[in-house]
Amino acid sequence: MADNGKRRLAFADVVAGASTARAGKLGGNPYLPEVATVAQIIRETPLIKTFRMRFDDPRVRENFTFLPGQVGQLGVFGVGEATFAITSRPSEKEFVQFSVMKAGEVTSAIHNLSEGDKVGIRAPMGCGFPVEAWKGQKILYVMGGIGSAALKATIEYTLEHRADYAGVSILYGATAPENFTYQYDIDDWQKRDDVDLTLTIDRECDGWQCDVGLVPHVLERMNPNPGNTIAITCGPPIMIKFALQSFKKLGFTDEQIYTTLEKRMKCGIGICGRCNVGPKYVCVDGPVFSLAELGELPDEL
Repeated sequence: MADNGKRRLAFADVVAGASTARAGKLGGNPYLPEVATVAQIIRETPLIKTFRMRFDDPRVRENFTFLPGQVGQLGVFGVGEATFAITSRPSEKEFVQFSVMKAGEVTSAIHNLSEGDKVGIRAPMGCGFPVEAWKGQKILYVMGGIGSAALKATIEYTLEHRADYAGVSILYGATAPENFTYQYDIDDWQKRDDVDLTLTIDRECDGWQCDVGLVPHVLERMNPNPGNTIAITCGPPIMIKFALQSFKKLGFTDEQIYTTLEKRMKCGIGICGRCNVGPKYVCVDGPVFSLAELGELPDEL
């Protein structure tokens, strides 16, 4: 028994040390969520809702910061938690926001929440997009469906600091008009003369006046100039696969192309080993990667 106790203690020390090393930015116990209250729920599409949460502790609310592209674990007590991109503006202090597609047990429980309910949040996690290094360049966002959630905070940031970037273009695709998230953002983007917006749906439908076609095909028709341009993509895995191929056809280098892999994350702090790709942990070294970085990893994606 004494020997077993020593082994348990040694294992606990290893876990604690690894947690501290890999989750230093979280502060405190990386397993312990901050309690927050659901302040507002926005129905985006038939299957997607946006949840705005206010941390109950005002000090946490005031001091919470994150980089565009970072993620968090959103949990329903007694059910579980899952990883989602943080979709609020980094400058926002009143709430932290997540957009959730109903797809399983945890996401169904989140969709059943009401305003005033309590949730647990562990955030921020992972790395963000290098928006400071991109200053002076053109930014091209290519996204599909719920992939817009992973890029929303970065779009918000670049538009909030629009003068720092040479151009902002957004290509956004959905299966049908009712499946576009953030219709209020789309309305704003359409009104701006400093944003180049292209909307597309998979198949023609009555009343639709924008592009028709799969995102990679529309991207190639657009034929963007890769010069001084950063390309960022997120969406269904099959869309990402072919969008990356389209970028290569258009002359973008691996160093110019970025994507995000938060769907592979589980524990969020590099302990469970569920998200490792070769020597990298998506939750610690990602979820944001350039295609050049992904090219150095084993073909396990």
